[in-house]
Amino acid sequence: MKLQSRRKAVESLSSVVKIGTSRQLIIPKKIHDRLGLAPGDYLEVELRDHKVILTPKGLVEKRLAEALDDVKRGRVQGPFRSANEMLRSLPHVRKTSP
Repeated sequence: MKLQSRRKAVESLSSVVKIGTSRQLIIPKKIHDRLGLAPGDYLEVELRDHKVILTPKGLVEKRLAEALDDVKRGRVQGPFRSANEMLRSLPHVRKTSP
């Protein structure tokens, strides 16, 4: 279903979507594709002047969120006394003597 508006918008897309029982909504395909979104991407949700603003967050924010989750779940190693010590702890790096 498309939302009709009297405003002239330069390259804007709008749609009406229904909020599901668990507060989920589906981003319409045209908007999803235009933004280049993919499963697992992050969106910032902001309330501004009684409007909900969804802003795609870049790879840095996504990786940072994943790293913070690793720390919270204890999936970290270290501290290390040197870079070589850290490299030797990696499973794919051949162990050599210092």
